[in-house]
Amino acid sequence: MSTYSEVLSQAQSLTPDEQQQLLEVLSALMRDRVRTQTQGKRSEIDAALIEMVQDPEYQAQVLQMEAEFAVASWEALQLGESPV
Repeated sequence: MSTYSEVLSQAQSLTPDEQQQLLEVLSALMRDRVRTQTQGKRSEIDAALIEMVQDPEYQAQVLQMEAEFAVASWEALQLGESPV
C-alpha cells in the first residue's frame, strides 16, 4: 500500500480532469463511510432509547424530575407571557 506522500505525488501528476475525477471518487467514499458510521451510531442511540422507555426505574426518575421542575416551569411560562 502506498504512503500518503506517494499518493499525493501521484495525484499531482494527474491531469486536472483526472484530479477532478479522483476528488469525486474520494468524496463518494467519504460520504459512504460517514453514512455507515452515522447509521451505526443512530442504531445504538435508538436501542438505548428503547431500553429507557421500557425501564420502569427510568420512568420513575423522569416523573420525579418532572414533579421537581413543575414549579420552575410554571414560573418560566408565566414570565414568558407577561410583558417585561
